[in-house]
Amino acid sequence: MSVSLSVGEKAPSFKLPSESGETVTLASLKGRKVVLYFYPKDDTSGCTKEAIAFNALKKKFEAAGATIIGVSPDSVESHARFSSKHKLALTLLSDEAKAMLEAYGVWKEKSMYGRKYMGVERTT
Repeated sequence: MSVSLSVGEKAPSFKLPSESGETVTLASLKGRKVVLYFYPKDDTSGCTKEAIAFNALKKKFEAAGATIIGVSPDSVESHARFSSKHKLALTLLSDEAKAMLEAYGVWKEKSMYGRKYMGVERTT
């Protein structure tokens, strides 16, 4: 069962590898505005459109002092391919263990065609 975060609640700590192999932690982002977006899977139609849209708006977010970070359960290698293929200038974090996804309340039971499964609820 996942727990949803409330506005103003302290963000859960995390330490995850990025598409470039660099480790990103919540502590390393302290004092910065961060837009976290959680998405189900690299290179699927909806997730690709979302990543490309965030990438197109990156300079506007940066002008507002914000950093955009995408998170999914895909591997670092998958993120690297996805980022390269679509020329993304975003940081993509890999949470294969799903610890951050669960801590942020976005790893949820979903249903498609009557089949129930666990997956990422697209959330920003």
